[in-house]
Amino acid sequence: MANLLSASLLGWLRCFETAARHCNFTQAAAELCVTQGAVSQQVKQLEQWLDRPLFLRTPRALVLTPEGERLRLVLRESFQAIESTLTQLRKPGDKQPIALSCSPSFAMAWLTPRLGNFFRQHPDIGLRVYGEFHALDRSRMMRDGTEAAVRFDPGGYEDLKARLFLKEWLIPIASPAYLAAHPELRSPDGLRASMLLHDVSPWDGAGESDEWQCWLRHAGVTLPDVSDGQRFNLSQLAIHAALAGQGVAIGRSALVLGEIESGRLVDLWGIHAPSEASYHFVCAHRQTAQVAEVEAWLAVEGAAFDGARRRVLGIG
Repeated sequence: MANLLSASLLGWLRCFETAARHCNFTQAAAELCVTQGAVSQQVKQLEQWLDRPLFLRTPRALVLTPEGERLRLVLRESFQAIESTLTQLRKPGDKQPIALSCSPSFAMAWLTPRLGNFFRQHPDIGLRVYGEFHALDRSRMMRDGTEAAVRFDPGGYEDLKARLFLKEWLIPIASPAYLAAHPELRSPDGLRASMLLHDVSPWDGAGESDEWQCWLRHAGVTLPDVSDGQRFNLSQLAIHAALAGQGVAIGRSALVLGEIESGRLVDLWGIHAPSEASYHFVCAHRQTAQVAEVEAWLAVEGAAFDGARRRVLGIG
């Protein structure tokens, strides 16, 4: 068996498993940090070694053959078992700091102000927060040394545990000064596309205007060109532009509740659209005791915020 599983064959199998998971050579290459051509070539070498095709290469997508699907399932289980064992061997104690990958805007506006509570309640647990919003899977978390993550997205994790701990609502917001300068905004009918402030990357894979489109559908408002207006790659940047009187942003309640409560931002019409995305705590299925403590703490904090949001905005 040692002679069969050569270094070359193991490399081919890793490329195949990644390509099979995505059904896309380009996405597999991005995950593995190699070129698309390298992934395609290694999969081809594996097929030649097996003397059978593993993919049907159609003009629109890669489709696994029955043999390819069989190999994909075996490799998924095998790699997960290896990664789980390596994680346990790599961190034998419970004293290592936890690396928590977190959506940047949520980390800045919601999580960081609450971390003092966490450390007071859990002085023996170290927590290192990294602002990131790329899509996650088990292999990437293992490779990056990330034990847990918070993501704002629609969910749908296949090989990770994902717990929804806070739902989200979308709220058009503007500064009092901007509202005073634009009296037409007393009604949603006065909204113009040129006023919009966009977060063009609300989550990995989202469209640039998805959040505004969601709210407009919910409110029954039609704009001729929703893509007009200023663009930012973080929700916090769009919110700060709104605070500076530059337009109307789509605020996520978790990020703007304090600003609305203080009067620095105005909930324009009291029309709150449930978001397609929510906040999920993501980790491996076999979590450590420390990671379980972080998950439980976030669930409690999420419930407390939900109560405050219901009190201030009437939603929750």
